[in-house]
Amino acid sequence: MNILILGSGGREYSIGLAIKKENQHNLFFMPGNGATSNLGTNINIKDYNELALWAKNNQIDLTIVGPEAPLVDGVVDIFKQHNLTIFGPSAAAAKLEGSKVYMKNILKKYNIPTAAFLETNNQDEAFAFIDTMNIPIVVKADGLCAGKGVIIAQSKDEAKEAVRDMLSGASFGEAGSNVVIEEFLDGYELSVFAICDGDNYKILPAAQDHKRIGDGDTGPNTGGMGAYAPTPLVNDEIYKKVEERVIKPTLEGMKKEGAPYEGVLFIGVMVVKGEPIILEYNVRFGDPECEILMPLLQTPVSELFYKGATKDLDSLDIKIKDEFAVGVVMASANYPYSNSEPAEIIVDTIVDEEILNHTHISYAGVEKQEEKLFATGGRVLVCVGLGKSIKQARDRAYSLCGQVHFAGKKCRTDIAYQALK
Repeated sequence: MNILILGSGGREYSIGLAIKKENQHNLFFMPGNGATSNLGTNINIKDYNELALWAKNNQIDLTIVGPEAPLVDGVVDIFKQHNLTIFGPSAAAAKLEGSKVYMKNILKKYNIPTAAFLETNNQDEAFAFIDTMNIPIVVKADGLCAGKGVIIAQSKDEAKEAVRDMLSGASFGEAGSNVVIEEFLDGYELSVFAICDGDNYKILPAAQDHKRIGDGDTGPNTGGMGAYAPTPLVNDEIYKKVEERVIKPTLEGMKKEGAPYEGVLFIGVMVVKGEPIILEYNVRFGDPECEILMPLLQTPVSELFYKGATKDLDSLDIKIKDEFAVGVVMASANYPYSNSEPAEIIVDTIVDEEILNHTHISYAGVEKQEEKLFATGGRVLVCVGLGKSIKQARDRAYSLCGQVHFAGKKCRTDIAYQALK
């Protein structure tokens, strides 16, 4: 097949890498990054109508959409108008991520367990609700904020300040013109991913992400500093509850809303006393969760996405390797506070067969200059290790980190600590 992947991060690189290993497809990336050009061909066509025409003229058999913004902007609808096969939700279904207000109201309407909440654009109403709550208090901007539009306020004054900044446009511009205020749930968090075709779904192993910049979950939130899967904190009973109480009613509900859900449904779950409560939905793979899930798939990745895009998931018997994966994000010096100077990336020649055969790098914020790779983004790359235990996978991932060098590099040293403590 000719396959086009939209996006430029580690998520898109890892999907491309998994498909490349199948040795039977031609890959294209839009726009891709400095390393995706080693897997396929980078193109740069930002207009979705033009891109659809390009896909048609170049006989693209499957398009896979990585990030949320093109989905919310309707790239899937445009491609389908051109009779192209594309994996991802329509603009109407992508509102599950595009608007937190919409998402919370869908959860409420279809009796899907979630935290008590208020959605409003009225400051006085918000303040009155905050005064009735226990702390901490969660304040969320309604629109897309690249994973940074959530404030966990440790006092009522801090919650009110967050609301004021969002509604005034000071924090997140238009994305904060509506806010969701909700109760804080005390439990442990899971990332659950379901591949959906509107009617059917396949669940992938549950992962855990590490959002904060520093060891021990300290410092500001980031796009994610590492992840591991499968997590031992989930069992068959929790999977079953997520299926019955969350995925099935969501797929049925979205059909009733006239927006059948196709693509990846990313379910942010908080497990409170054994009960899964939904924090949020995203309409694409998490990053860096995607980087650790792709190598765990025994089923060809291209087949999974193609059957998802052609409403044929029911015919697929999905197979997962009997392994664990750990991904450690290596970030640039000033992340997440400000941009850093470009820095050349040097990877030592790996002679240790264990590292050679059980690890790889997924590249994200990189550019190619005269055949050299430079770190140019905040999250530069992900070192992924696989193993028969979480500890073995983690040790391998960190061994690979030791082989990668660029000025100002930094990473957390405790990825997967929840599973190993």
